[in-house]
Amino acid sequence: MTACYTIDQFCRSGVTQEAGCEDGDVAHEHPHQPHAHSAHPVGSAGLGPVADASVRLARETDAPAVGLVQSAVWREAYAGVVPDEVVQAFEPAAFTKGWRTSLATPPDGVYRLLVALAGEQVVGFASIGPSQDPDASPLTGELSALGVHPEARRSGHGSRLLNAAVDTLRGAGADTLHAWLLATDEGTRAFLAQAGLSPDGAYRDRVVSADGLTAREVRLVAQIAEPEQPGE
Repeated sequence: MTACYTIDQFCRSGVTQEAGCEDGDVAHEHPHQPHAHSAHPVGSAGLGPVADASVRLARETDAPAVGLVQSAVWREAYAGVVPDEVVQAFEPAAFTKGWRTSLATPPDGVYRLLVALAGEQVVGFASIGPSQDPDASPLTGELSALGVHPEARRSGHGSRLLNAAVDTLRGAGADTLHAWLLATDEGTRAFLAQAGLSPDGAYRDRVVSADGLTAREVRLVAQIAEPEQPGE
């Protein structure tokens, strides 16, 4: 699948086609069969509990804080991967505008924005929704974005966000989770792998500049359906 990187796309909670971009089939490095994974992903161990740490659904008033976190996370993740002018465009105000619009007029379906809190401060976010992959079943959910501010990491916020995302999707009937990430993002890949997700061989190249430069993304998947109880 190819798409164009724009501020709107980075902000949006669901993936839709951008004007001037073409969506194609998801490519695979090799044929694959469904994998069995933990039904309850758990995140990597942090350095200890944080007082008043929690996760809740985002409110429209959270948009500026989410924009600030996303700007910091995306600039770190995409530095050296996309052109400098794209990284420089990752301004908090641009992300804030996108999230405020999405929260004020959410799309139909199970699209949710979750925020991680340290006390009352938003320090992380996760956006989820139905998978937009052409090979996904109707019961496949997608973790479309996950980020924790660099200064708030190793405190369990990522794990709480991921667990809340899985619980929310499972509660809506999803039995499979998809997550796309940069092929070069070894930190996030390790975190998600420890949580029970693994690559299924699918990949996509995103167009990241006007001259056609692309960035490779890989897909990780997990089965999240509740296991059947004896006698059911």
